[in-house]
Amino acid sequence: MTQYVIIGDGISGSSAAETLREEDPDAKITVITDEGEPLYNRILIKEHAKGKLPEAPISIHDEEWYEDRDIELSLNTYVTSVDTDANVVHTHDSGELSYDKLLVATGGTPTQLPVEHSDADGVHHFWTFQDARAIREHAERADTGVIVGAGLLGIDFAAVCGAQGIDADFLMRGDRWWRYALSADGAEIMHEGMRGVGVDPVFDSGVDRFETDDDGHVTAAVDPNGDRYECDFVGAAIGLTFNTEFLRGADLEEDNGIVVDEYMQTSVDDIYAAGDLTRFYDVLLGEQAQNGSWGSAKEQGRVAAINMAADEESEEFQWVSSYSITHFDFPFLSFGHPTLGDEHAERRYSDTEWRRVAFKDGKIVGGVLIGDLSPQSKFKQLMREQRVVADQADVLMEPSVDLDDLAPAQEQ
Repeated sequence: MTQYVIIGDGISGSSAAETLREEDPDAKITVITDEGEPLYNRILIKEHAKGKLPEAPISIHDEEWYEDRDIELSLNTYVTSVDTDANVVHTHDSGELSYDKLLVATGGTPTQLPVEHSDADGVHHFWTFQDARAIREHAERADTGVIVGAGLLGIDFAAVCGAQGIDADFLMRGDRWWRYALSADGAEIMHEGMRGVGVDPVFDSGVDRFETDDDGHVTAAVDPNGDRYECDFVGAAIGLTFNTEFLRGADLEEDNGIVVDEYMQTSVDDIYAAGDLTRFYDVLLGEQAQNGSWGSAKEQGRVAAINMAADEESEEFQWVSSYSITHFDFPFLSFGHPTLGDEHAERRYSDTEWRRVAFKDGKIVGGVLIGDLSPQSKFKQLMREQRVVADQADVLMEPSVDLDDLAPAQEQ
């Protein structure tokens, strides 16, 4: 009987467990998580923090789900080390688990700002369900806020502040939000969306230090320019620190995450990885890449499990990810790897509609759509087909994209 151990019960770990049970009905499957509750929808926790959604719809699996599938779930369990020679996982309570195949799906922990008082009461990070509960409880009684981190998670804090009536400043280091993926035109639409919910974007800023009262609660943020922003609520979203401390000495190759091939196999036999912490080989890009989307993590877990259960690796991970934002009066969607590319094409259609596509070696590698999301399926199709289309960007920028207007692939 094969023994599978999965460390992490996020969407990638849970997807792997479900797939392993389907692929290997007689196997012993153990899922270890340091959280105190089974899988929940990490996408919906921001709606809970906004005060828009009760807890019940956010939970995906209860403990009975694992029991029904004969999957052993170990909650509140911390892995301290992995012995790759003996194929043993060590946990904090001195328990040991032997494995034939191991999946690491531990994700990351929000990075703390390296400034004074960044751990003060009232400074929040947004990752777990517990975080969302604390944010909601505090936001309902807060008046002024500061948001730090001009990325996709930072804008969730902007939405929370808007929904909870917090007058907030969004401090950004550069001259626009998500400056690696958006030009000034696209970013300005997002800035107007923030202003529309009562959040003021502040550029060429950031946080040099926080000020606190005698009780240790945050009262203000001071930026590197010396400007002071009063606040009793802070949302910090400057990235993730991957949870790999327990792998010290395991000799897994790491490069700002765990390096895996297209089969989710690490550099060590019988150990696989999936989810946010992977630096995976993207077969569409032809190079190592990273992606933190829910859909990507779920598919990585499934592919890892297929290959763990097979006699030899048989299925490649091939996925065009997407990430959507629905906080404003207009929708937003990014797909693929919009921050990569050696060429770009973009067009603004109205005050709330904009499009940008990134190309590498003439092929689409990602993009951002604001206002009208209808072209996404066609752009993703072109990515999967790996067609050279950069020389026909004018067709891709038409308000209604018709792939029949592109020159046939074989004629290029």
